[in-house]
Amino acid sequence: MSDLPRKAVTRTARLAALPLGFAGRATWGLGKRIGGKSAELVARELQQRTADQLFKVLGELKGGAMKFGQALSVFESALPEEVAGPYRAALTKLQDAAPPMPTRTVHAVLEERLGEEWRELFLEFEEKPAAAASIGQVHRAVWHDGREVAVKVQYPGAGEALLSDLTQLSRFARLLGPLIPGMDIKPLITEMRDRVSEELDYALEAHAQQEHAEVFAGDPDVVVPRVVHQSEQVLVTEWIDGIPLSEVIADGTEEQRDRAGQLLARFLFSGPARTGLLHADPHPGNFRLLPGGADEEDGPESWRLGVLDFGTVDRLPGGLPETIGTCLRLTLEGDAETVYELLREEGFVKESIDLDPDAVLEYLLPIIEPAEVAAFGFTRGWMRTQAARIADPRSPAHQLGRQLNLPPSYLLIHRVTLSTIGVLCQLNATVRLRDELEEWLPGFVETELEAEPEAEPEAEPETDPEAVLGAE
Repeated sequence: MSDLPRKAVTRTARLAALPLGFAGRATWGLGKRIGGKSAELVARELQQRTADQLFKVLGELKGGAMKFGQALSVFESALPEEVAGPYRAALTKLQDAAPPMPTRTVHAVLEERLGEEWRELFLEFEEKPAAAASIGQVHRAVWHDGREVAVKVQYPGAGEALLSDLTQLSRFARLLGPLIPGMDIKPLITEMRDRVSEELDYALEAHAQQEHAEVFAGDPDVVVPRVVHQSEQVLVTEWIDGIPLSEVIADGTEEQRDRAGQLLARFLFSGPARTGLLHADPHPGNFRLLPGGADEEDGPESWRLGVLDFGTVDRLPGGLPETIGTCLRLTLEGDAETVYELLREEGFVKESIDLDPDAVLEYLLPIIEPAEVAAFGFTRGWMRTQAARIADPRSPAHQLGRQLNLPPSYLLIHRVTLSTIGVLCQLNATVRLRDELEEWLPGFVETELEAEPEAEPEAEPETDPEAVLGAE
């Protein structure tokens, strides 16, 4: 494969071919049906061909195209099964692998950023990448002090490629929209564009990862590799082994799925509370399930979650906003009026919009069902039901949802939460979500101060006018 395509015109042409290709295959499918093949067989072949081309184009281009594919892949559980099947395998590939950049390019970057004698920094360096991501690829190596490390090398021209891809993708976002019912693709792409500079800055990523590594050091549930070395376009961190979450999704046992799901939920809510940062790229390629100890017979409760890639984070100094927890609690309690007022104060309901508080509560309750019970089974079927309810133009939920607003400060939190729920549904995991909310989400548990009713003001002592006059 050649170097990462940098010329905007080349990348634009490839991306523009995607919707044209979809239309072309539809025509091909019509011809097959006229030729006598059954509609079901033709549809299956059509979906497989489309999925193959989607992976080929997005994977080879890397950059924003591949990043978009990765973001899309966590929502495949919202698709009807007959459509999701062929796409699942193709999109899942984007979570862990893509065609690598040539060895000469990798060497050139390392020489430029680490110096001509860069090889002396390593006792071993594997030329074949262990993983390829949207803006860089990872090589396994041994640092000069004997530590096993992951060497993340940024693709030359990655910034230009990211912006070019996301600009082009936004132009036909409407065509991609039907892939994920109930989800507006354009804001997702816009938010990705807004964070391009952060994604490319390995100094910011190193800081976010080291912050997590220090806070979670010795944690029984979460493992974050420490940063070993960082320079522009190169990031070296400790290596961790484990089962990629994509493999747990595909072939994991029920115990592995449930444990991975529980730990993923725990990390989502505990991370901001403990570090003031929200890991904002929760696709399965960024997580590993690690055995808990040397004893292979250690039970599921000893397994830990390895967390990778801190290129995109949301900075939340006070943790997740307390309004989220308060609204969630009050919704479960059925307090429609207070929930509506809080949503209006935070900008979820614009001043120009007037909604029925009870209708808003009815809209929210099915979505927050996992927080209502002690343990909830996340499934693709549940996700599809929610997506269909919100996507159907004839449903009251769709009509109400169109009138709600998503404030910019909540955009990334919203996307990360939705993505994490998508992964939990892919895992088919039973998760004690309420436990994590009670432990880590501000406002979800009512404080004593909130619970105490306001004290009645003491009544003024009755005064007898005659007694007063008599005293005088």
